[in-house]
Amino acid sequence: MAAASCRTAGSGTGPQETHPPIVQPGAPGQPSRIISAEKAADLSKVDYIDADIKFMQGMIGHHAQAIEMVALIPKNTANHNLQLLGQRIEISQNDEIRMMQQWLQARGQRVPGLDAMHAHGAVLMPGMLNEEEMAKLAQARGAAFDRLFLGGMIKHHEGALQMVKDLFATPGAGQDVGIFSFASDVDADQRMEIERMGAMLDAIKEQDR
Repeated sequence: MAAASCRTAGSGTGPQETHPPIVQPGAPGQPSRIISAEKAADLSKVDYIDADIKFMQGMIGHHAQAIEMVALIPKNTANHNLQLLGQRIEISQNDEIRMMQQWLQARGQRVPGLDAMHAHGAVLMPGMLNEEEMAKLAQARGAAFDRLFLGGMIKHHEGALQMVKDLFATPGAGQDVGIFSFASDVDADQRMEIERMGAMLDAIKEQDR
């Protein structure tokens, strides 16, 4: 009986141990996929690359201009909905700037100043307003400001979406957990804000008729 018991215990005829599948999230707009444990182990060793650094550095300047834009709202319009929108953008993008600065500092990378976009010869990131557009926005008042602001910020947000798209289209980029999470959040959040701002702009245009 003892021998039989030993044979039974070691026969391997009992239920096999199973593990849940490992799912790798896809980039924004792309499906997730199931990967092997070996592949997951390889991904855990993935670090940032130059494209990730440039994305974070560029997005700091991008966010900084959005904050400059919303800073014009209190004195340029009495539109309460636009004021609330500006407050949300200011809070969220200030928080994200601090996160990006910390990410770069922790990796010993250059942290651009918030005024770097004003330096001579500075290259604007996708969607950013040029000096002439910013000056025109600063001079506008009331409904004229509202239209310019919403149109400009929609363009600005669309530029951020392009930056995320370019990041994930670069081989090896966007694999760092912090980068992937942040870029995915930017994509989701700014798409929602574009939709909200589009509706606000449509309402203003309807009032103008």
